[in-house]
Amino acid sequence: MRPSRCSSFLPFIFLLASTSLACSQELSSQPETGGKVCVAAVNNRTGKSLFVERMTERLARSLGESKLNAVVMDSATTSDRELRPTLGNSEELKRRECDYLVLTQVVDPKSRPTEPVIPPISIGGKVSSANASDPLGGQSGPQYRDPLDVNFAVFRPGSPKSVLNTKISDQPSGNVSDSMMQAVDREANRIGHELKKK
Repeated sequence: MRPSRCSSFLPFIFLLASTSLACSQELSSQPETGGKVCVAAVNNRTGKSLFVERMTERLARSLGESKLNAVVMDSATTSDRELRPTLGNSEELKRRECDYLVLTQVVDPKSRPTEPVIPPISIGGKVSSANASDPLGGQSGPQYRDPLDVNFAVFRPGSPKSVLNTKISDQPSGNVSDSMMQAVDREANRIGHELKKK
């Protein structure tokens, strides 16, 4: 009795199927492009009113658009001048099994965080040349505010050294919170670009 053609291909088909299964298991065990990113709540150190919850959500969404698996954390970015993971960040990072931690602060570059801000005092002199009834202070057109910096850093779990630590300067005009959203998008682009290289 002559063996059929199908039986001669059977070992080849078995080998192909087992190789395909091994490859699919290997791919499924790898993280998504760039890995899972935990985003700590944005810390506002400016004294200006900012919607940090909105900024945090926007950052996570923008990172997701960069093909990163981003999740918003319950813990917040440190209020210390130097960006470092807090104990709360580290515990949550481990619990959520993230590959990276993103810390973000909005700061006023004119302020010195280590010194209290003391308002100027004027005794018997001219306080201001602007008319108090004029909301624009005698200026016409859009009113520009002091620039703000968005400081951000990316860490791996268990490592005190950051993968990325930089800032973006923003010149907000009009509604500060809305203009800060653009800075958050730029932050997400920079982080996405950096993590895709890893």
